[in-house]
Amino acid sequence: MDPTNIVARLTPHVVAPLIRRLFVADEPGAGPADRPVRISRLLSFTGEKPVLSDGQLHGLAAALVERAAGATKGVGEPAVAAALARTLRALADLDMDDVDAARLLPAEFARRLCAAVPGVTRHLTSDEARLHGLLLDVAARHILYLFTQRSACVAATLVEETRFLAELIHGPGAAGPLPSSGTAEEPAAQEPAAGDAGSPDTAFEARYAHSTATLHNHLTIFGIDLAHSPDSWPLDAAYLGLECEPGPQDADAADQDDPPLPAEQALSGRGQVLVRGVAGAGKTTLLQWLAVATSRDELPEALAGLRGRVPFLLPVRRFAREGLPAPGTFLSAVGYGDAAAAPDGWTERVLEAGRALLLIDGIDEAPESDREQVRRKLREWTLRYPDNVWIVTSRPSAVPGNWLADEGFSELSLAPMNREDVAAFIQRWHRAAAQQSPADLDRLGHYERTLLNAVRITRDLGRLATNPLMCGLLCALHRDRRGYLPNGRKELYDAALSMLLERRDRERAMAATDGVELTRQPKIQLLQKLAQWMLVNGRSEMDRATAVDTLARHLPAIPDAARQGGPEDVYRHLLNRTGLLREPTPGTLDFVHRTFQDYLAARATVQRHDFRLLLDHAHHDDWEDVIRMAVALARPDECAALLDGLLAPHPGVRAAEARHRKLLAAACLEHATELDPAVRARVQRFTRDMVRPSTPSAARALGWIGPIVLEMLPDPAHVSDREAHLLAITATSIADDMAIDYLTGLRDRAHHEVRAQLAGAWRHHDTARYAREIIAHLEPAELYFPVSDLEELHALRRLGGRPHLRIAGPFTPDQLIEGIAPAEGLSRLWLAYDLGVSMEWLSAFPNLDTLRIGRRIPPVRGVPEGISVVQM
Repeated sequence: MDPTNIVARLTPHVVAPLIRRLFVADEPGAGPADRPVRISRLLSFTGEKPVLSDGQLHGLAAALVERAAGATKGVGEPAVAAALARTLRALADLDMDDVDAARLLPAEFARRLCAAVPGVTRHLTSDEARLHGLLLDVAARHILYLFTQRSACVAATLVEETRFLAELIHGPGAAGPLPSSGTAEEPAAQEPAAGDAGSPDTAFEARYAHSTATLHNHLTIFGIDLAHSPDSWPLDAAYLGLECEPGPQDADAADQDDPPLPAEQALSGRGQVLVRGVAGAGKTTLLQWLAVATSRDELPEALAGLRGRVPFLLPVRRFAREGLPAPGTFLSAVGYGDAAAAPDGWTERVLEAGRALLLIDGIDEAPESDREQVRRKLREWTLRYPDNVWIVTSRPSAVPGNWLADEGFSELSLAPMNREDVAAFIQRWHRAAAQQSPADLDRLGHYERTLLNAVRITRDLGRLATNPLMCGLLCALHRDRRGYLPNGRKELYDAALSMLLERRDRERAMAATDGVELTRQPKIQLLQKLAQWMLVNGRSEMDRATAVDTLARHLPAIPDAARQGGPEDVYRHLLNRTGLLREPTPGTLDFVHRTFQDYLAARATVQRHDFRLLLDHAHHDDWEDVIRMAVALARPDECAALLDGLLAPHPGVRAAEARHRKLLAAACLEHATELDPAVRARVQRFTRDMVRPSTPSAARALGWIGPIVLEMLPDPAHVSDREAHLLAITATSIADDMAIDYLTGLRDRAHHEVRAQLAGAWRHHDTARYAREIIAHLEPAELYFPVSDLEELHALRRLGGRPHLRIAGPFTPDQLIEGIAPAEGLSRLWLAYDLGVSMEWLSAFPNLDTLRIGRRIPPVRGVPEGISVVQM
């Protein structure tokens, strides 16, 4: 172990940001301290509400150890990190102030820290103990130097010590301030600053921004890839704004009446956030939009804090096996084609300056066994590179709630598309199609109107149209079938595969260009082999060589494909002609969307009668959709056996996992087209006691089961108010009008929380029916009735208005003045949505006395006299 190499790796721009995390930040505008301060009062990990948690302190120590580890092969990093964290925590036990500390030499200060933790290195090997000592010496230098920079008292009292520490860290002649997280080791005067027009960094960043915007400014809209149409559409023209709700763990603490917010408002001001969303919800599209809008400097005002940042969109699937890439390989990982042209150390400088926007897409794409490693790496990165913005996405069940809470991440969930979102998507889809096929304008207009009507009145279609992927499929199939749609999820995917695999080239009038002509069935069989391999191996991506080898093994059993050419020929044909596969990076293969991979893997498993494979993995979150689809595909006897297997005890399954399997069985019932009534009754009997949730988050979680859970809920007429509230949360979490029938049993409750829950769910159901059967019956006392669109506003007007209203959607003042009637009946108004206008228009309501402003709404202006403003 060479100490010189270790110290050389621990440069100031690596160590300084980590050391600063040990101490509380100075108040904005505060100057340097003018008197001695006890060290224990300066620390960020002490007090009633510590800023730095124990886990983060350990992560900080681990980041220092990891940086040194390249020069210390064979040394146990975890043991050294644990010892270093304990030693740094001893800062709280030192009986001295910052002036006393700065009088000491770094070696003496380090010795006193060690003495405060007797035996801290007792269980370390000799090499580990030496590494601990070297790291502590480096930390001690930076701690003492930090004291000289944050305190005018220290700097003035100990001039020579301050100069000595500056030279010790930065070299002879250096006496400037402690480098910020973006300062390089060399004096800034030796090269242009990164922001200077003549800087190589600035010139490269301009090229990188242009490339990033070009790379990600496209969006595949399923079905608009038929005759004479491109495969993708400009993101800025096709992007449909998404909405976010508080994450599962934040929801209990959040105001239950808070409506979903546009993603840009929900993300505003958040430096570290985990965004959850189901398959097809738009997670990747959201990150693409952020990358493009940031690169083009076209961010909305709500995200002004991201302006000037450098986006890195890192799909986890590309490096799931090797772990998150090092900053030096970020450019290759994001798909930048000319990484070698970047100035040396550019990525590190961006991260150290806190100017990066890190978009980590798809934690669920990492194998389940590797996700903890991904979390550790995120913890180390966020500690090593503070002040950057981190947005991570995942499917909801891939990682537990609060998975990144210790790392300082908050959580959001992408909200299902509501009626207005679905209508907007359908209209935008047909508008885009009309631009490509002007001759079909009238026909497309007819298709748009009939589809809008079908989604509104047909229960099965309305339940399917909950995210952009499914809406795109519905639009495509509706057009492809000249105004007719299949019923049910299985039929929908079968029809989509038929469209993509069989009709795509025919509608484009394309002859075979690669010498391979395969019909639909051989294509599906081969695609299933690839999907099955990914499922069994826990991957969402595979090497090209592995894919070719997989095809080579199975081609002899599919003679229609085998006679067309070798495995390489068939591979290229499937890649180029099916519309289902892509090569995200050279040499790797994946499906265009995980949903297609899951469906094809389920088909393959059912055809092989390998239900034992499904039962062995039913407690793994990434198998849930596969099992649901397998139930839809299986024959009645197979379906019954699979559901009974989910209910039965399974070797090695813990109690929580067994509960999960039973709930999954309940969720599968709606997909079973034919099932023995005894099996259905058995599933419901096993799960009935499980649908009596004890917390709001547990009640909300039942919503993923779907409408079938309504059959298992107890009669709401015979429960307490507390349980009635939980039942209301469960039923309103099911975005299906079937829930209205159950909710009628709760509408006459006087309990405020029950009434508020029912009122807040209006936007998820048919407006007129919900107004007639629920809203009209709710006691209005102290209840704010929500309105999120004009249809709700007019429905409430037909009911005679309400004294208290909550604005939960985008309106203009004129719309509200016209829609709220009678005007004299309004006494309280709650703005839960930022209208972005002055409030003079409130004078139209003579009896309005209170204006409530939602937690996430900026202060308002122009409020007329006599109206009190309450900021939530």
